[in-house]
Amino acid sequence: MKFFTKKRVVLFLLFIFPLICFLLLSLGENNFTKLPIVTPNIIEVSEIDATKTAKLKDNVTIVCFLGNDVNTNRSGLFNLNEKIYKKFIEYKQFQILAIYPNGKEVEIERLKEEIGAFTDMQKWVFMASSREEIETFYTSFSCDVPLVNLSNPYAFLIDKKVNLRGRLDDEDSKDGKLFGYNMNSVSVLNGKLKDDLKVLYYEYYAAFKDRNKNKADRKEVGL
Repeated sequence: MKFFTKKRVVLFLLFIFPLICFLLLSLGENNFTKLPIVTPNIIEVSEIDATKTAKLKDNVTIVCFLGNDVNTNRSGLFNLNEKIYKKFIEYKQFQILAIYPNGKEVEIERLKEEIGAFTDMQKWVFMASSREEIETFYTSFSCDVPLVNLSNPYAFLIDKKVNLRGRLDDEDSKDGKLFGYNMNSVSVLNGKLKDDLKVLYYEYYAAFKDRNKNKADRKEVGL
């Protein structure tokens, strides 16, 4: 076909194709879907932390419950470390909070040494608390998966305003509501938690851009 000459193809690749990409990206930035809040206003973890060093507010936090038998979730924690932690360690205000019952400090120290053998542990937070406080904290998630011996295999995503984030249309979850991400499934961590973390961070990035734009607009009109 004479229409598709070499010159026209080159012009398309140089000028028209980049413009189309820009328009698509612009539309995506303005109309992206925010990550749903599945449970608003969960308990701030500092309320059950005797040391008052752990905090959810102003952080993007992955929370997991280690329980009475730390080894129950050992492989899941290593999956979480490899597939999520190492990918997001450079992100601002990111942390993984692992909660365990009082009296398990020896086992936790051993676990920390194993994970830390090839990992910078600066954004891993291990927190001890009582059975009653752990159960109260977990109840605030309104999750349909119970704790068994103060643990379960799920990682939970908490935003900077202490809301539980997840999905409302997840095809693999009951009623479509995804409260947590199975740490024992690499495909779930790669295909769901990683993607949802990126959506949440883009949400904050877009909000930051909008705030700066509004400030610039007010300055331009003298407000």
